[in-house]
Amino acid sequence: MRELLGDLDRWRSNGERVAIARVVATRRSAPRPVGSKLAVSAGGELAGSVSGGCVESEVYEVAREVLRGGEPRLLTYGISDDLALSVGLPCGGEIDVWVDEPEPALLERLAGIVRRDGRAVVLTDLENGTQRLVVEGEDAQADDLMRAGHSRVVELEGRRVFADVFGPPPRLFVYGAVDTAEALSAAAKALGWRTIVADARAKFATTDRIPSADELIVGWPDEALAQVQPDHATAIVVLTHDDKFDVPLLVGALTTDAFYIGALGSRRNQERRRERLLDAGVHESALERISGPAGLDIGAHTPAETAVSMLAEIMAVRAGRSGGPLRQASGRIHAEVG
Repeated sequence: MRELLGDLDRWRSNGERVAIARVVATRRSAPRPVGSKLAVSAGGELAGSVSGGCVESEVYEVAREVLRGGEPRLLTYGISDDLALSVGLPCGGEIDVWVDEPEPALLERLAGIVRRDGRAVVLTDLENGTQRLVVEGEDAQADDLMRAGHSRVVELEGRRVFADVFGPPPRLFVYGAVDTAEALSAAAKALGWRTIVADARAKFATTDRIPSADELIVGWPDEALAQVQPDHATAIVVLTHDDKFDVPLLVGALTTDAFYIGALGSRRNQERRRERLLDAGVHESALERISGPAGLDIGAHTPAETAVSMLAEIMAVRAGRSGGPLRQASGRIHAEVG
């Protein structure tokens, strides 16, 4: 949605109506994930994509029909093997695309939420086309959908509804402004994540040392945690190798909803840290949340390689995957995450 805001603003400032097509479901391989959008203006311009190009023309024409007064429509496309190859896929798939003309007031309100990195879900009834925008905190069931982090078709009160989830990008919070922190920040930013690096040592937490961080914090662990307020969309990595930083940061991290908590260090150091955490009052069961040594077993050695290893594990945890070789996986290659 964020990538469409400029075009939507321009069209609406010119008084143009807008139709939006969105991918609501995929089966097998698909060119674009659920939630992908194609916006079409009354003047015939378009922005975004629902298929990487292979069915765009037909979706565009349906969107134009809707803008001429046609009913909202649910379209299903089978991507043939030949067509799939043209968009870089080794096998065909199937996508469902919903096309409608959202209410201008709903679009305006949603644009404001997206701009301020708020959380919301647009609920679209796939039978009658009615839509409802719910922001975080207004409805417990909607909050659960937002917390899940990805758009999908659900059943609500006996109706088939597309829950289109909107929220800020995932956050990576790194404590310890060392060379691996910069490598992690650079890699996470390439994925579109927001990166935060903190350290109590002001000479370490500088833009010269960590230029890729979106935010730098000079503060002790409790101060940094209070400022960041990690939530369910936050991954935390501890890189300091010093008990006076590691222990209070991990103790505090375990009280948050962070979906990932990792700590750098050898197995021997991890065991020693584990004893310190138990002495600090952490329950043994809570320690299972800590990935240490953090990262996947790829033989990483340099800071850049270590960052790849850690970020790969973070992504696997977020997607509910094991992180093993794809050739040994039995499910879909692409996970649906927000």
